[in-house]
Amino acid sequence: MTSSATDPLGPILELEGVRDAAERARNALGEVHRHKANRRGWKATAAEAAVRAARASAAMEGSSTAMPEEGEAAPPLLAGALRVAQALDGDSLPIMVGVWQRAPLQALARLHLLAAADLATTQDDLGRPRADAADRLAFLADLVTGATKAPAPVLAAVVHGELLALKPFGTADGIVARAASRLVAVSTGFDPHNLGVPEISWAKRLAAYRTGADGFARGTEQGVGSWVLLCCGTFEAGAAEATTIADNSV
Repeated sequence: MTSSATDPLGPILELEGVRDAAERARNALGEVHRHKANRRGWKATAAEAAVRAARASAAMEGSSTAMPEEGEAAPPLLAGALRVAQALDGDSLPIMVGVWQRAPLQALARLHLLAAADLATTQDDLGRPRADAADRLAFLADLVTGATKAPAPVLAAVVHGELLALKPFGTADGIVARAASRLVAVSTGFDPHNLGVPEISWAKRLAAYRTGADGFARGTEQGVGSWVLLCCGTFEAGAAEATTIADNSV
């Protein structure tokens, strides 16, 4: 059992504004799940959210987001982001969440295999993080499997930021990091149906996203706090995007 005194993310919770920002993010996504369109029709809105998220995530990596015509291949990064989105949607989602909860490093390897399948030089490059990333990945796995009681938005921000900083695979790491943030949100019940689309806000504020990620990577109190607050605010924006999807489906 993790106590507040020994929780590795405990110091982040003491930073100004973090607890309140996490609560606002949780309330915003909770409201989306109560939307009348999502009471029974959430599978359709989640599917639309997944596609929007994939296109935004690919765009953040410099990819075209134009959907291919029938018979045409999508650009490699977009194709990878769409495969990841498919793995986090519909009947595939509970399978991936189950793997994430039991063996998060295995889930990350799977995400990379999907995201980078069209980018890797050889199959051996897929799903295999660098050896020097092992310790930090093990730390993330511990967090995900119970080493922290931090609110889900904070845990999602830390997992996201760590993977961006670490770049454990060398290709499509941003797509993997954003997908891992989604897995935290779903597996903790923060966004159980995967309705939010924070990627839209991140893509629109790409300079702030990159600056925030760099600040988190430096590990200063200000840098970490600013990143967590940015992510919490983006979860709120993602909830607003999800509300638009739900409104349009009624």
